[in-house]
Amino acid sequence: MPISFSAFQSIAYAWIGIAIFIFFLLLKITAPYGRHSSANWGPLIANHLGWFFMEFPALVVMTYVLIQNSSSHSAVIEVMIGLYCLHYFNRSFIFPFRLHTKGKKMPVLIMSSGIFFNLCNTFLLGYYFTNFAANDNSWFTDARFIIGLGIFLLGAWINWKADNILIHLRKPGETGYKIPQGWLFRYISCPNMFGELVEWAGYAILCWNLPALTFFIWTAANLIPRSLSHHKWYGNNFTDYPAERKAIVPYLF
Repeated sequence: MPISFSAFQSIAYAWIGIAIFIFFLLLKITAPYGRHSSANWGPLIANHLGWFFMEFPALVVMTYVLIQNSSSHSAVIEVMIGLYCLHYFNRSFIFPFRLHTKGKKMPVLIMSSGIFFNLCNTFLLGYYFTNFAANDNSWFTDARFIIGLGIFLLGAWINWKADNILIHLRKPGETGYKIPQGWLFRYISCPNMFGELVEWAGYAILCWNLPALTFFIWTAANLIPRSLSHHKWYGNNFTDYPAERKAIVPYLF
Protein backbone atom coordinates (compact mmCIF):
# COMPACT_ATOMS: atom_id res chain seq x y z
CA MET A 1 0.00 0.00 0.00
CA PRO A 2 1.57 3.34 -1.05
CA ILE A 3 2.40 5.88 1.66
CA SER A 4 1.09 9.41 1.16
CA PHE A 5 3.55 12.28 1.37
CA SER A 6 1.97 13.61 4.57
CA ALA A 7 2.20 10.16 6.18
CA PHE A 8 5.79 9.85 4.98
CA GLN A 9 6.63 13.20 6.59
CA SER A 10 5.03 12.06 9.84
CA ILE A 11 7.17 8.91 9.83
CA ALA A 12 10.32 10.97 9.21
CA TYR A 13 9.50 13.42 12.03
CA ALA A 14 8.80 10.53 14.40
CA TRP A 15 12.17 9.02 13.44
CA ILE A 16 13.83 12.38 14.20
CA GLY A 17 12.14 12.33 17.61
CA ILE A 18 13.63 8.90 18.30
CA ALA A 19 17.06 10.21 17.23
CA ILE A 20 16.83 13.02 19.79
CA PHE A 21 15.92 10.50 22.50
CA ILE A 22 18.85 8.25 21.48
CA PHE A 23 21.20 11.25 21.57
CA PHE A 24 20.45 11.92 25.23
CA LEU A 25 20.52 8.21 26.03
CA LEU A 26 23.98 7.83 24.49
CA LEU A 27 25.23 10.77 26.54
CA LYS A 28 24.60 8.56 29.57
CA ILE A 29 25.32 5.06 28.18
CA THR A 30 28.41 4.40 26.04
CA ALA A 31 27.67 1.94 23.22
CA PRO A 32 29.82 -1.15 24.00
CA TYR A 33 31.92 -1.65 20.86
CA GLY A 34 35.44 -0.75 19.78
CA ARG A 35 37.53 0.39 22.73
CA HIS A 36 34.37 0.35 24.85
CA SER A 37 33.44 -3.25 23.96
CA SER A 38 31.94 -5.39 26.70
CA ALA A 39 30.90 -9.04 26.98
CA ASN A 40 28.13 -7.98 29.37
CA TRP A 41 25.91 -7.10 26.40
CA GLY A 42 25.37 -10.65 25.15
CA PRO A 43 26.94 -12.79 22.39
CA LEU A 44 29.89 -11.33 20.49
CA ILE A 45 30.95 -11.35 16.84
CA ALA A 46 34.35 -10.63 15.29
CA ASN A 47 34.80 -6.88 14.90
CA HIS A 48 35.34 -6.81 11.14
CA LEU A 49 32.40 -9.14 10.49
CA GLY A 50 30.18 -7.06 12.74
CA TRP A 51 31.03 -3.92 10.75
CA PHE A 52 30.39 -5.72 7.46
CA PHE A 53 26.99 -7.11 8.46
CA MET A 54 26.04 -3.76 10.00
CA GLU A 55 26.74 -1.68 6.89
CA PHE A 56 26.13 -4.08 3.98
CA PRO A 57 22.28 -4.11 4.12
CA ALA A 58 22.18 -0.35 3.46
CA LEU A 59 24.29 -0.84 0.34
CA VAL A 60 22.11 -3.72 -0.88
CA VAL A 61 18.82 -1.87 -0.40
CA MET A 62 19.96 1.38 -2.01
CA THR A 63 21.58 -0.45 -4.92
CA TYR A 64 18.26 -2.22 -5.45
CA VAL A 65 16.48 1.16 -5.46
CA LEU A 66 18.94 2.44 -8.06
CA ILE A 67 18.63 -0.58 -10.38
CA GLN A 68 14.88 -1.09 -9.99
CA ASN A 69 14.03 2.53 -10.78
CA SER A 70 16.84 3.54 -13.13
CA SER A 71 14.43 4.28 -15.99
CA SER A 72 12.36 6.73 -13.91
CA HIS A 73 15.15 8.51 -12.03
CA SER A 74 16.81 11.65 -13.34
CA ALA A 75 20.60 11.60 -13.53
CA VAL A 76 20.87 13.90 -10.52
CA ILE A 77 18.87 11.50 -8.34
CA GLU A 78 21.07 8.65 -9.51
CA VAL A 79 24.09 10.68 -8.40
CA MET A 80 22.49 11.20 -4.97
CA ILE A 81 21.88 7.46 -4.67
CA GLY A 82 25.38 6.73 -5.97
CA LEU A 83 27.02 8.94 -3.32
CA TYR A 84 25.11 7.08 -0.62
CA CYS A 85 26.24 3.75 -2.08
CA LEU A 86 29.85 5.00 -2.28
CA HIS A 87 29.89 5.61 1.46
CA TYR A 88 28.43 2.21 2.27
CA PHE A 89 30.64 0.38 -0.18
CA ASN A 90 33.62 1.75 1.73
CA ARG A 91 32.06 0.88 5.08
CA SER A 92 31.13 -2.65 3.94
CA PHE A 93 34.04 -3.87 1.81
CA ILE A 94 37.04 -1.65 2.54
CA PHE A 95 37.04 -0.24 6.07
CA PRO A 96 36.25 -3.44 8.05
CA PHE A 97 38.95 -5.50 6.35
CA ARG A 98 41.67 -2.89 6.83
CA LEU A 99 41.29 -2.93 10.62
CA HIS A 100 44.24 -4.25 12.63
CA THR A 101 41.96 -5.57 15.36
CA LYS A 102 42.53 -9.32 15.33
CA GLY A 103 40.64 -10.92 18.19
CA LYS A 104 38.48 -7.87 18.92
CA LYS A 105 34.74 -8.43 19.06
CA MET A 106 31.52 -6.45 19.25
CA PRO A 107 28.17 -7.46 20.76
CA VAL A 108 25.68 -8.93 18.29
CA LEU A 109 23.16 -6.56 19.88
CA ILE A 110 25.17 -3.56 18.63
CA MET A 111 25.50 -5.08 15.15
CA SER A 112 21.73 -5.74 15.07
CA SER A 113 20.85 -2.23 16.21
CA GLY A 114 23.21 -0.86 13.54
CA ILE A 115 21.47 -2.94 10.86
CA PHE A 116 18.08 -1.62 12.03
CA PHE A 117 19.33 1.98 12.04
CA ASN A 118 20.81 1.69 8.55
CA LEU A 119 17.74 -0.03 7.09
CA CYS A 120 15.36 2.59 8.52
CA ASN A 121 17.37 5.48 7.12
CA THR A 122 17.88 3.73 3.80
CA PHE A 123 14.15 3.02 3.55
CA LEU A 124 13.30 6.69 4.12
CA LEU A 125 15.79 7.87 1.50
CA GLY A 126 15.00 5.11 -1.00
CA TYR A 127 11.24 5.55 -0.70
CA TYR A 128 11.57 9.31 -1.13
CA PHE A 129 13.82 8.96 -4.19
CA THR A 130 11.42 6.44 -5.73
CA ASN A 131 8.10 8.11 -4.97
CA PHE A 132 8.49 11.80 -4.19
CA ALA A 133 11.78 13.24 -5.49
CA ALA A 134 11.22 15.69 -8.33
CA ASN A 135 14.78 16.90 -8.91
CA ASP A 136 15.47 17.16 -12.63
CA ASN A 137 18.94 17.56 -14.09
CA SER A 138 18.83 21.35 -13.66
CA TRP A 139 19.57 20.57 -9.99
CA PHE A 140 23.18 19.91 -11.05
CA THR A 141 23.67 23.68 -11.37
CA ASP A 142 21.78 24.63 -8.21
CA ALA A 143 24.00 26.22 -5.54
CA ARG A 144 22.70 23.77 -2.92
CA PHE A 145 23.84 20.79 -4.97
CA ILE A 146 27.24 22.28 -5.80
CA ILE A 147 28.00 23.44 -2.25
CA GLY A 148 26.59 20.28 -0.70
CA LEU A 149 28.60 18.06 -3.02
CA GLY A 150 31.79 19.92 -2.12
CA ILE A 151 31.06 19.54 1.59
CA PHE A 152 30.17 15.85 1.15
CA LEU A 153 33.43 15.09 -0.68
CA LEU A 154 35.46 17.07 1.86
CA GLY A 155 33.85 15.15 4.71
CA ALA A 156 34.43 11.81 3.01
CA TRP A 157 38.11 12.69 2.48
CA ILE A 158 38.51 13.73 6.13
CA ASN A 159 36.81 10.53 7.27
CA TRP A 160 38.95 8.27 5.06
CA LYS A 161 42.21 10.05 5.91
CA ALA A 162 41.50 9.92 9.65
CA ASP A 163 40.58 6.23 9.42
CA ASN A 164 43.83 5.57 7.58
CA ILE A 165 45.88 7.32 10.28
CA LEU A 166 44.10 5.43 13.07
CA ILE A 167 44.44 2.07 11.31
CA HIS A 168 48.18 2.54 10.88
CA LEU A 169 48.77 3.48 14.53
CA ARG A 170 48.64 -0.24 15.24
CA LYS A 171 50.87 -2.56 13.24
CA PRO A 172 49.52 -5.99 12.19
CA GLY A 173 49.41 -8.24 15.24
CA GLU A 174 49.95 -5.31 17.62
CA THR A 175 47.46 -4.61 20.41
CA GLY A 176 46.79 -1.64 22.61
CA TYR A 177 46.08 2.02 21.85
CA LYS A 178 48.27 5.00 21.09
CA ILE A 179 47.67 8.74 21.00
CA PRO A 180 47.19 9.85 17.38
CA GLN A 181 49.23 12.91 16.49
CA GLY A 182 49.28 15.60 13.81
CA TRP A 183 46.81 16.84 11.19
CA LEU A 184 43.29 17.33 12.63
CA PHE A 185 44.25 15.22 15.63
CA ARG A 186 45.99 18.36 16.90
CA TYR A 187 42.55 19.87 17.47
CA ILE A 188 40.09 17.02 18.05
CA SER A 189 40.13 13.45 19.28
CA CYS A 190 37.85 12.09 16.54
CA PRO A 191 38.50 13.55 13.06
CA ASN A 192 37.03 10.37 11.56
CA MET A 193 33.68 11.13 13.18
CA PHE A 194 33.99 14.83 12.38
CA GLY A 195 34.53 13.89 8.73
CA GLU A 196 31.44 11.70 8.69
CA LEU A 197 29.40 14.47 10.30
CA VAL A 198 30.59 16.91 7.61
CA GLU A 199 29.92 14.32 4.91
CA TRP A 200 26.26 13.82 5.83
CA ALA A 201 25.72 17.53 6.40
CA GLY A 202 26.86 18.01 2.81
CA TYR A 203 24.55 15.22 1.69
CA ALA A 204 21.57 16.86 3.39
CA ILE A 205 22.38 20.12 1.58
CA LEU A 206 22.90 18.58 -1.87
CA CYS A 207 19.72 16.48 -1.61
CA TRP A 208 17.71 19.20 0.16
CA ASN A 209 14.99 16.82 1.36
CA LEU A 210 13.60 15.67 4.69
CA PRO A 211 15.00 12.10 4.78
CA ALA A 212 18.53 13.34 4.02
CA LEU A 213 18.20 15.85 6.87
CA THR A 214 16.82 13.07 9.06
CA PHE A 215 19.86 10.94 8.30
CA PHE A 216 22.20 13.79 9.23
CA ILE A 217 20.37 14.25 12.55
CA TRP A 218 20.71 10.52 13.26
CA THR A 219 24.41 10.68 12.38
CA ALA A 220 24.91 13.54 14.85
CA ALA A 221 22.85 11.72 17.50
CA ASN A 222 25.21 8.74 17.26
CA LEU A 223 28.58 10.36 16.60
CA ILE A 224 28.58 13.31 19.00
CA PRO A 225 28.05 11.15 22.13
CA ARG A 226 30.45 8.56 20.72
CA SER A 227 33.19 11.14 20.22
CA LEU A 228 32.64 12.54 23.72
CA SER A 229 33.06 9.00 25.11
CA HIS A 230 36.26 8.53 23.08
CA HIS A 231 37.61 11.88 24.26
CA LYS A 232 36.91 11.02 27.89
CA TRP A 233 38.50 7.58 27.40
CA TYR A 234 41.71 9.12 26.04
CA GLY A 235 41.91 11.48 29.02
CA ASN A 236 41.36 8.65 31.48
CA ASN A 237 43.92 6.32 29.90
CA PHE A 238 46.74 8.70 28.91
CA THR A 239 48.08 11.12 31.51
CA ASP A 240 49.88 13.06 28.75
CA TYR A 241 46.82 13.44 26.52
CA PRO A 242 46.75 16.98 25.05
CA ALA A 243 44.39 19.08 27.18
CA GLU A 244 43.68 21.55 24.36
CA ARG A 245 42.00 18.97 22.13
CA LYS A 246 38.24 18.94 21.79
CA ALA A 247 36.18 15.83 21.07
CA ILE A 248 34.73 16.26 17.57
CA VAL A 249 34.42 19.95 16.52
CA PRO A 250 37.64 22.02 16.61
CA TYR A 251 37.64 24.77 19.30
CA LEU A 252 34.04 24.01 20.34
CA PHE A 253 33.40 20.58 21.91
